[in-house]
Amino acid sequence: MARTLFISDLHLANERPVTSECFFRFLGDEALRAATLYILGDLFEYWIGDDELSAPGDRLARRVARGLRQLSDSGVAVHLMHGNRDFLLGTEFCAASGAKLLDDPALVRVADERALLMHGDTLCTDDHDYQAWRRTARSEDWQREFLRQPLATRRETILQLRETSKAVISGKPAEIMDVTPEAVRAAFRRHGVTRLIHGHTHRAGRHDLEVDGTRRERWVLPDWYGPGGYLVIDDAGARLVRF
Repeated sequence: MARTLFISDLHLANERPVTSECFFRFLGDEALRAATLYILGDLFEYWIGDDELSAPGDRLARRVARGLRQLSDSGVAVHLMHGNRDFLLGTEFCAASGAKLLDDPALVRVADERALLMHGDTLCTDDHDYQAWRRTARSEDWQREFLRQPLATRRETILQLRETSKAVISGKPAEIMDVTPEAVRAAFRRHGVTRLIHGHTHRAGRHDLEVDGTRRERWVLPDWYGPGGYLVIDDAGARLVRF
């Protein structure tokens, strides 16, 4: 069976060089021995447009694209999904990195069965403020106006939004920012699968549940704020691996 890896929520940033170096080691070791790598959102702490790749002094964006391109050129299929922090990743980044952009949600075949892949933020339906902001930020009008601004202005805007978000999150009950059980069940029903894989919540683990009399499993990927890790599916089955 082909070895398939899933990662999300790396939140790569110049301010977190240890995580970046861990990612590059991962690309040259674990990922290099896989057939397919799925990145399910929030590869970057934030992304303000594909002109990040040519921004003076921003070596991280170019290093990440180059690392993924080397992996892709070696024969590993690389797939990328937008997260809530890097939803502006576009065609230029994909061309530079060799990654194919996935829809959210996406249905893929892994280990001879279909799996549903999501970033996971759309499952947090009790967080009404966030869902309203998501609808705004994903609209063509908002993105067009945002991307018209100079790079420095966009960066300042995003940093201000991050600070506002931190303050808002600190005042929210923790359960609001986790997935809503009914949203999970609805996703299983809508797509007719028994396996769901997502990130976003930073609450890594496997959750077994029953929907309409059928056993299902939901895998939550680990974030990389701490040691980091990934989900692997191979001949031995599916399991979370921590660094």
